[in-house]
Amino acid sequence: MFKLSKKVEYGLIAVKHMATPGEGCTSSAKEIAEKYKIPYDLLSKILQKLKKHEILDSVQGTHGGYKLLRDPKELTLAQIFNAIEGESYILDCGKHEDSEACSIYETCILSSPLKKIQRQINSYFNSTTLAEIV
Repeated sequence: MFKLSKKVEYGLIAVKHMATPGEGCTSSAKEIAEKYKIPYDLLSKILQKLKKHEILDSVQGTHGGYKLLRDPKELTLAQIFNAIEGESYILDCGKHEDSEACSIYETCILSSPLKKIQRQINSYFNSTTLAEIV
């Protein structure tokens, strides 16, 4: 079954925390890790990836931490997921359109219906914003 990885789950928790009114715009990795019982080292790496993809910015100083760079109404779940892990697919053949990627490409009876499901999943995550889950 389709399942979000722990990295994506923890990243989503962190950005949801930052987008939630009353939680404060800037939050440290330590603060988020402690509040939600997330492994600090892993969360730090995830937040760095989100910063690299310009979803978060880091603020230095005693009251420093991370903050959202983008409006939660314009930041999609797909953008968050892809920043953390890159695109993911139900089937390996979903990444490629050619027969070289799969040894049973010519006879596969799953590829077409599962690619349709993949498109629906992608559409949902591309159209659902962070603001909608806050």
